[in-house]
Amino acid sequence: MTSPMSHVRSVLLDGFQRVEDGVASVLEDLDADDLCWRPDPGANPVGWLLWHLSRQQDAQLAALAEVEQVWAADGWHDRLGLPYGPRASGFGQSAEEVGRFRVEDPTLLGGYAAAVHGLTRRLLDSLEVEDLDRVVDTRWDPPVTVGVRVYSVLEDATKHLGQAEYVKGMLGRR
Repeated sequence: MTSPMSHVRSVLLDGFQRVEDGVASVLEDLDADDLCWRPDPGANPVGWLLWHLSRQQDAQLAALAEVEQVWAADGWHDRLGLPYGPRASGFGQSAEEVGRFRVEDPTLLGGYAAAVHGLTRRLLDSLEVEDLDRVVDTRWDPPVTVGVRVYSVLEDATKHLGQAEYVKGMLGRR
């Protein structure tokens, strides 16, 4: 008999796999200049959107798993060589800061997204059904549980993936 958690895990893994596959699809045929192209000076470029969705997923799910973020643990901060501090994730960045985004090798963004997906899979594989109700943030009403946090990370990643797909479409029409 299949457990309720295996169904939950299956749905979440499918959603996160779609994000990872989407990141790879968006990166296809893009070069370093394409990653930084912005439709206007205040817009987020494709590369920044993909980096940010991976950073937020990494930071939040590593905290749930109580492990170091792959960003630091696997040296992605140094590999990508972004002009941001090692704790940066894109939250609260100004248009000027976003405009400094540059990654010379697009495959690095895909590699980072894949590494984050590995962390995600490990976390989801370790969760039991009772973990989903564990409160992780009491600053909200109602307090945020593990289940709600995992779902909100997935929801945020899919939004940013859609934005990246849209900007890539605009890039092709410029």
